[in-house]
Amino acid sequence: MNRMELLLHELEITTETEDWYPPLHVALEGVTAAQASWRPQGEAANTIWETANHLLFYKERLLKQLTVGYTNPQGMTNDDTFAVDAAPDDEAAWQATRERLVAVHRDLHALLSSMPEEAFDRPHPTRPLGLMVTSIVLHDACHTGQIVMIRKLQGSWPARRLFE
Repeated sequence: MNRMELLLHELEITTETEDWYPPLHVALEGVTAAQASWRPQGEAANTIWETANHLLFYKERLLKQLTVGYTNPQGMTNDDTFAVDAAPDDEAAWQATRERLVAVHRDLHALLSSMPEEAFDRPHPTRPLGLMVTSIVLHDACHTGQIVMIRKLQGSWPARRLFE
């Protein structure tokens, strides 16, 4: 397995395929708009929906950087990436967010799959591609854990999970 194949494997287990921890797809499975909008106590706590939007921003940004040379919007902060522009009970908007997460993962995976192993070390734009994607994978894994914790606090995460 070369480094690009390892990177693709890490991207896959963080988003789609269960391994040592639940992937994002599983963490969001069955979540309603109301559950996605529920906020744990604490000023700094984010909702599942806010966290999903944050993940979307950075994954879409990476995809755009790799395809069209995208840069950050002027004046945008990290806090801005968590914003939700929909009513807390808007199921259609929540499903659209989930579909965007699936689409950006699919598109990023397809793009990376088309690249040769040598692309791992190419700067995009200032850091090697491999390091940029590794950072996104770790970022997704961290926030997926937060989503699972929010679901546990809500009581919407299974008390027991079985692995085969």
